[in-house]
Order: sequence, then C-alpha cells, then structure tokens
Amino acid sequence: MALILIRGENNSKLLNAIADMERHGNLNLSSKPKIVDAAFADSLVEGILNSKLRTKSNVATAFFVKEDTTLSIMQIKKIHPPAHVVVVSDEYGAYSKLEYVLNKAPEFKGYHSNKAVNDGMIDYKINKKERHIKNDKLNSYVK
Repeated sequence: MALILIRGENNSKLLNAIADMERHGNLNLSSKPKIVDAAFADSLVEGILNSKLRTKSNVATAFFVKEDTTLSIMQIKKIHPPAHVVVVSDEYGAYSKLEYVLNKAPEFKGYHSNKAVNDGMIDYKINKKERHIKNDKLNSYVK
C-alpha cells in the first residue's frame, strides 16, 4: 500500500487530481481521503524533497492506495493532475508522521469514487429475474 499526499490551491483541484488518479492512473483507493493541514503538508514535502517549495498550498489531503509505492509513482507520472501529488514511501520519516495525523483527521468532503462496487450491471428483462452481466471494466473495484 502506498501513501499519497496531495497539495493544491483549492478543494476542486484536489478532487480532480484524485479522480484523475483513479480514472487515468488506474489506482484504487483503499481509504477515504482525509484532510491534512496545508502548512504541515508543505513542511513534510520540503523534508522529502530537501528543498524549499516555490509555492505554498492552501489545502491538502492524503490517503492510501492498494498499489505499491513504485507502481503508484509510475502511474502518476503518466498523468498530469492539477495539484502537486507526492507518493510518500515508508522509507521516509514523514511516513509515520503522516500516518499518525491521518488516524485523527476528518474525511475530505466531496469525494465519491467513480469505480463500480457492485457485481456488474443488472439485466431485468430476462424472465423477470435479476441476472448480472459480467463486465471486467465494471468489476475492477470488487473487494
């Protein structure tokens, strides 16, 4: 599981970045995004990058994804989200700090996954019985 931190100017950019990672990066969130203090997120990123940031963020969120750290980095590199996305590896000291903050943080409002959590589409036409239509695209998020 990888821990992802997103910093940005406003909530809509963070929500778009999360949606892009799900749709185009094929990443699966294993926890709901949580609110992280923007100043705390900026200081964590400065520690990871070992340099000062050009711009400070106004809002930040963090969450876990099912994929491992390396795959998450490669998938995020393929897309261009509208916010600053950082995959925090467990090799950094910031990982345990961020994990501790996430346990107490409130949920990030406005996020809804676009991936299906059911067993596929239901066809009600055949003999008035429910029949599930198997579709691998829809079943990508079945637990």
